Amino acid sequence: MKIRLSRRLKLSAMIALAYGFAGFAPSAAYAQSAPKQISGAIHDALGQPLPDATVALKDATGKAVGSTKSDQQGHFTFSDIAPGSYAISVGKPAFQSENGTVTVADENGATADVTLKASQAGTVSASNAVVVTADRLDRARNGIQVETGSSIYRIGRKEIAAMPQGEDTAFNEVLLRAPGVAQDSFGQLHVRGDHANLQYRLNGIILPESISGFGQTLDTRFVDSVSVLTGALPAQYGYRTAGVVDIHTKNGELANGGNIGVQIGSNNTRQINGDVSGSTDSFSYYINGSFEANNLGIENPTGASSALHDRTLQNKAFGYFSYLLDADTRVSLILGNSDGRFQIPNSPGKTPGFQLDGVTDYPSADVNERQHETNRYGILALQGKIGADIDYQVAAFSRYSKVLFEPDQVGDLLYTGVASRVLRTGLANGLQADGSYRLNANHTIRAGVNYTRENLKNSDNSLTFPADDSGNQLSTQPITLADSNQKTTNQAGVYLQDEWKISDKVTVNYGARADWVNAYVNASQFSPRIGVVYQMTPRTTFHAGYAKYFTPPASELIGASTVASFNGTTNASASSQNDPVQAESSDYYDLGVNHQLTQHVTLGLDGYYKKVKNLLDEGQFGSALLYTPFNYAQGKVYGLELTLNYHKDNLSAYLNLARSVALGKNITSSQYNFGQDELNYISNHWVHLDHDQALTASTGVSYLWQGTTLTADALFGSGLRSGFANTDHLAAYTEVNLGASHVFGESPIGKVTTRLSVINLFDKVYEIRDGSGIGVGAPQYGQRRGFYLSMSKAF
Repeated sequence: MKIRLSRRLKLSAMIALAYGFAGFAPSAAYAQSAPKQISGAIHDALGQPLPDATVALKDATGKAVGSTKSDQQGHFTFSDIAPGSYAISVGKPAFQSENGTVTVADENGATADVTLKASQAGTVSASNAVVVTADRLDRARNGIQVETGSSIYRIGRKEIAAMPQGEDTAFNEVLLRAPGVAQDSFGQLHVRGDHANLQYRLNGIILPESISGFGQTLDTRFVDSVSVLTGALPAQYGYRTAGVVDIHTKNGELANGGNIGVQIGSNNTRQINGDVSGSTDSFSYYINGSFEANNLGIENPTGASSALHDRTLQNKAFGYFSYLLDADTRVSLILGNSDGRFQIPNSPGKTPGFQLDGVTDYPSADVNERQHETNRYGILALQGKIGADIDYQVAAFSRYSKVLFEPDQVGDLLYTGVASRVLRTGLANGLQADGSYRLNANHTIRAGVNYTRENLKNSDNSLTFPADDSGNQLSTQPITLADSNQKTTNQAGVYLQDEWKISDKVTVNYGARADWVNAYVNASQFSPRIGVVYQMTPRTTFHAGYAKYFTPPASELIGASTVASFNGTTNASASSQNDPVQAESSDYYDLGVNHQLTQHVTLGLDGYYKKVKNLLDEGQFGSALLYTPFNYAQGKVYGLELTLNYHKDNLSAYLNLARSVALGKNITSSQYNFGQDELNYISNHWVHLDHDQALTASTGVSYLWQGTTLTADALFGSGLRSGFANTDHLAAYTEVNLGASHVFGESPIGKVTTRLSVINLFDKVYEIRDGSGIGVGAPQYGQRRGFYLSMSKAF
């Protein structure tokens, strides 16, 4: 079957009928036949695979048999198809859909070529040409990156829209829907038993980590899709390796217009947001911004339905600008900014532990601590192709990060014996270059280099009381202590790898990277990597990999050296030992399988084991919401992950279940933060890391019913660690959330989308932290039940 409708925008679907042998009650016409499998690969006119194209199948009566989307390589599959004649349609944005027929019979296969017109019938307009060229460059950029041997979990616009709060979902909450991701306080995430250790990328370009992390800095609204890579990563991924969060941003190439929206709800939530996008000739852009205020900026330290002294004001802005120099070259600019002001929530009814001259009554409910966080970043990238075999991307990036903690001098002195004003800033600039070369049909060589230079400034101005050797307060008059430092750090890495297609079923990616860091720690490492993918059948794929990892400590979290200066005060450390933090080195093994159970159901199972030297962890040891890195001499992390996905017609569902164990032994750096009894115990015992959660699960379902999308999801955690040396754990919890959204296309003001969502439907009271455990500063509870209403107007 050949349908030829256009010269330039050609979409060819090469559909090969693969015969299966699953049980099937045959019809009279095909009494001797078994169900068949229809599979194929979708390409454009240039022979490049087209991902995310929609492929639909209907039987002779017009009944929908199934619908699917092509994967990143353009492949799609329909399984358990009864013999007969079917209508097949293929579509993709910027192309016109076309229909054809395919017959499943007792033959040795069939081929169908489908060619699509441009969006403007019979013509190729300038805007369409821009879209096609940009789409080709996007695929070329994807060709630079490789995922062979890794575990990949993708979340696209459709999956984000199916979350109860849709694009209003905080970005760290989006990632909680991925397998093996456990939640912690202050928007922190733990992937596969690691503390933080996440690498964020925008369109394949590394975004240097910030002091406060990116979980709440990035805005979900500018995300087109996000891939979470875990396991044994290829050589191009270094430094932060628990997970790579690769975000593909919206770009404005497919639409001219925008949206403006508002959200109101519980905890006095007030939010306004908007975006605008468009393209003209070779230029395209996407800009968004939001401002939000609410009374739950940081987790409540009590189980009450509302927090005390917890107002936050947050604004975020993002811009993507792209210009096509020619059909093979694009320059793009990304700009981002976030600014957050937080009140530190209070626990009422506390008793002061210290005395301050002239103060007789100061309730803990009146303590007024605040924190201000700023993150700004910019990326300028040149990306393109040289001939048919070379793809490249070169980028310069910059990130400024600032955290300022302002104490309540009276309240902090009374209740903690110290009031510290902490300021940390970091300005990072760097270059990243990546390229791929298709040597022949079996080998693709990839190589790259990155370099980051950062200027760090830390200052700590404290008030505290003189004390005797036992820590007893000697005076009600505080003394002042000040300390500050600055450091210029350098970090560089280079990698080389080869993707070798041994056969149609087996692909091996092998290579190595070398890394150097010159900061508070000077270290280097050569790290070999290998990953294998074996497609045993069209429905079953195995992957396995080994990676040597090198993880330097986060330099921006290493504060001013104030340990010795606090001797003889009420803020003296239990131990004076303060060995320097070391870089972590580990051996990582990963093995997994993906299987398509039916046309609509896919199953994944993945296991991993990590053996670690100088295991890095972080703890919060003061009033400021800042973390301090430290090492265990040894570590081991292992676990299993199960994923299940279902898609059919208007119904979609998923389930992720993870079992994890993370252990460490013998703390060897920053010992002053710990009591001597804990240090002695940990030196001789394997202990659970404070963020080790034995069982983590997420599940969700969405259904489109008469124009209304109904959604529900749930998060389960068996509880993070607590108690002396993390020998206990908190109670398990389940949070259930609901949402409903509807698009009114014919309202008096035009197209309007409304959404009602309920968070923590059953008002479950649960602790994320109870204030005990290794490196845990204060108790935090999960959000109580909340109701939210949002509306957005398209223009």
